[in-house]
Amino acid sequence: MLLRDPIHGDIELSSVEATLLDLPVMQRLRGIKQLGTAHLVYPGALHTRFDHAIGVCALAHRVVAGLRRAGCAVTAEEEAAIGAAALLHDITHVPFGHTLEDERRLFPRHDKGARLTRLLAGELGEALERLGLRREVGTLLGQVGLGAELSAAEGSAPKKSTAGIPGQAMPAWAREIVSGTIDADLLDYLRRDSFFCGLAHDYDDRILRAFAIHDDRLVLRLVKRGMDRPDTRSEIVGVLRLRYFLTERVYYHHTKVIAGAMISKAVELALDGGLLREDELLDLNDWTLLDRLARGDQPEAAALARRVLNRDLLKRGYVVSGRGVPLPLRQTWVASYHEDRDRRARVERELAAALGLPFSEVIVYCPALTMMKEADVAVETSRGLARLNDPGQEAFAEIGALQERYGGLWRFYVFVPAAVSRCAGDVAGELFGIPSEYACA
Repeated sequence: MLLRDPIHGDIELSSVEATLLDLPVMQRLRGIKQLGTAHLVYPGALHTRFDHAIGVCALAHRVVAGLRRAGCAVTAEEEAAIGAAALLHDITHVPFGHTLEDERRLFPRHDKGARLTRLLAGELGEALERLGLRREVGTLLGQVGLGAELSAAEGSAPKKSTAGIPGQAMPAWAREIVSGTIDADLLDYLRRDSFFCGLAHDYDDRILRAFAIHDDRLVLRLVKRGMDRPDTRSEIVGVLRLRYFLTERVYYHHTKVIAGAMISKAVELALDGGLLREDELLDLNDWTLLDRLARGDQPEAAALARRVLNRDLLKRGYVVSGRGVPLPLRQTWVASYHEDRDRRARVERELAAALGLPFSEVIVYCPALTMMKEADVAVETSRGLARLNDPGQEAFAEIGALQERYGGLWRFYVFVPAAVSRCAGDVAGELFGIPSEYACA
C-alpha cells in the first residue's frame, strides 16, 4: 500500500501493516486529534492520531535502515514487528487522552497496559495472531511483563528475550524505537505538530542516521572512527529545542489548556454521575464524546461541553508560575490538586462558593512538574556510553539551561467566567497565599 503523507512524502506500508490499518481500532484514530483542543488556537491543527501513527511507522523503518547502515543486525522478523507496533502504538488513546489522564488525572495513563490487554483479547489480537505477531507486538507495546502475562494467559511459560527468533519476546532496543526517549514517536509528532500549526521549525533528518545498538539498548552515536561528532550532538540538541518551542507555543498555550480543562471537568462530572465509564471511551472519538456530553443528562457537564463546541471558554482568573511558587510548595500543590481528586474538588467548591458560581464554572488546573525527559537520552561517545545531560558531556551547560527553561513553563491556574475573573484573582490569591501574577483586563 502506497500512501502520500504531507510530512514524509510517499510511505509504503507492508501487507501486514495495510491489514492492521483497516482494523476498527486503527480507524477510530481518524477521529482523535493529535493535539486535542489546539485547533482553537491553531486552526490547521486538525491532524489525527491516525496520521501520526502512519508517520511513526515510516520513521521506525527509517531508524531500522539507519541501524543496518551502522552495522547493526536487524532481522526481517524484528523489522516487521517494529513496523506493526509503531503503527499501533496509539490504539489505547481515548479522546483528549493526555488531558484526561495527565492533566486532570481521571484515569491511569493509556500506556499502563490494561487497555492494551483488553484490545489484544479481541479483534486486534486475533489479527496479530493470524499474522504471527501477537507476542512480539504485545511485548513492544506493553509495559514490562506484558509478554509474560500473554504467555500465562495462553498457558505457556514466558520465553526468553532472544532477538530475531519468531515467537520470542523482542529485545529492549526494538521497543525503544517505538517508545524510548528520542524515538520515532517523538520525531514524527514534533515535525507534524509544527507543520500543521503553521510554525516554521524543524530538525535535521541526519539524526535518523545516528541511531545504534549498544548492549541491547538503543543509543544515539556521537562518535565515528574514534572521534566525537559535534554535528550529531547539535542535531540532537536541535530536537530538544524544537520540543521546548512547541511546548511553550502550542502544548501549554493557555487557550488549549482552558478548553481541555473544561472537557476534563465535564467528563469528571459525567463519571461521578454514573453517565460515563472509562471503558466506553475506547469506542468514542473527540466529536462523539463531546456530543454525548452535550446531549447527556448531567446538566453541568452538558453546559461545559456545549461551551467548548461554541468556543465560549472560561478565562484565567488566577495564574502563578514557578517564579512565584517555591519548589517545595509546587510539590505540595501537585500532590494536593493534581494527584488528589477529592481535595481538588473541595477547593473548587470553596472558590465557587466565595465567587457565587456553580461548581462546574470553577476549575483548578495544576499540572505535574515539567521535565525534559528527552535530555536523558543514551549516547555513545569516544569515552563510552553516557547520557546527553551527564555533567561530563560537552553539551551539559546548554542542555541544563534548556531543561531549566522547560521546567519554568509550569503554571497553576484557576479558570472562571469572564465576569468574575478580576475578583477571582483576589479570592484565589488569599486562599493559596500567593498573589496572582496575571492582571485581568
